[in-house]
Amino acid sequence: MNSIVTQRFIKCIDKLRDDRVVRSHRQFALELDYLPQSLSEIIKMRRDVTLELLRKAVTKFRISPSFLFTGEGPMFMSEETSGTNGQFRVLTVVTDARNDERIVHVPVPAQAGYANGFGDPVFVQDLPVFTLPDYKYKVGTHRSFDVAGDSMEPTLFEGDKVVCSYVEPTLWENALKDNYVYIIVTKSDVLVKRIENRLGKNNTLLLISDNAFYAPYEVPLADIQEIWYVRARISPFLPSPKNLQMTLQSEVADLRRIIQEQSKMIENLAKIVGNKG
Repeated sequence: MNSIVTQRFIKCIDKLRDDRVVRSHRQFALELDYLPQSLSEIIKMRRDVTLELLRKAVTKFRISPSFLFTGEGPMFMSEETSGTNGQFRVLTVVTDARNDERIVHVPVPAQAGYANGFGDPVFVQDLPVFTLPDYKYKVGTHRSFDVAGDSMEPTLFEGDKVVCSYVEPTLWENALKDNYVYIIVTKSDVLVKRIENRLGKNNTLLLISDNAFYAPYEVPLADIQEIWYVRARISPFLPSPKNLQMTLQSEVADLRRIIQEQSKMIENLAKIVGNKG
């Protein structure tokens, strides 16, 4: 782990001492069921803080993960920025033998369970994992999700997979961009939508489908558990230009035939009405 994270972690401990939330480094360690001697080694910068100790500190003392890993935002989370209904959720990640993060894939059959139990480390660790060669997928936490349904056509199709980067809850209000595509994990579902960020206005996100058949709707902040920015699409099929042209020509021909049939039907109806008159 980069030592800059350890330095920020130590600043958070010092702040807790200054605010008299804890009396000493020893009390801080004991509160987290951690050896005071081991914490002393971290304070002296002889070793880096571990992910498990960070997880415990975030949960117990509401230290901001965004501050620890990026240096952005406040050191500690408020009720509004700490997660659903003020309850912070620790994001489970999967690493390889070198402690590098893997991309966890959430297929359609697992999405209901992911929404209901995404905080369960056992559930997440049982999901498929993979890596991508591009460097941008080596930095930060990523997930991939199957696309279900036709609500995002023609941008995304059922069977596509989207590779996404995690958006920290402390950054939602300012970092979420209008008209960009995100995965929104609610208490009951995994949704892929464009958004209009209304968090600063009324604590909601407006979810927008690319398929005009589906009307936009608002989701309140209290129902949102995770947000992932869609960075790439993996498609199981990419038609060649020739096949695509043939498909479009076939669809146009079908539409022309339907219009002609309807025109003849209207003409016949007009004749029948005229004869009766």
